[in-house]
Amino acid sequence: MDWMASAMRAAQAQLETATHNLANVASDGYRRARASVTVTPRGLVARESPDPAQGGIRETGRPLDLALLGPGTFRAGSTETRNGALIRDRDGYLADQQGRRIQGRTGPIRLSETAVVGTDGTIRDDGRLVGVLPLPRGTTVRSGALESSSVDAISETLGVLTAQRAFETAQKTLVAIDQTRDKAVNDVGRLK
Repeated sequence: MDWMASAMRAAQAQLETATHNLANVASDGYRRARASVTVTPRGLVARESPDPAQGGIRETGRPLDLALLGPGTFRAGSTETRNGALIRDRDGYLADQQGRRIQGRTGPIRLSETAVVGTDGTIRDDGRLVGVLPLPRGTTVRSGALESSSVDAISETLGVLTAQRAFETAQKTLVAIDQTRDKAVNDVGRLK
């Protein structure tokens, strides 16, 4: 019974991961999560891990739309994001769509409307360096483009269906085991 309960929990975790991915199929910069199931002595355990696959890049032509090519993220306030749909806020700082300021190596980046972002993450305003995006080695920036979500809607829909079927199968097996135990207990009582 413990094994079937663990199988139901693992299927539920896979379902939650797949539905979360599916909900973010149109979110710029979203990288899908993977759910993997491991067999342990106590049953099945599901774990979630990020998928390193890069989403597609689409040109927007807007100079502050920045696509990251590689493993990096933007620091927006105290959070990290790959959504590079950035704006210049009313005080002249580089910010995300929620108004959180993008952090450079030395703090928030203030720039004019004519600033240019280089592929190495340097931001220049009339040739003067005004900020540097902290990027890991091997990551470059593409200005005028956005990274699309790396979620494939069809694969995630199949993942939802597979997880639901796995849950139902484990549930039916658990019910059958319970009914067999119940019958055994009741039949033993009648024989005495």
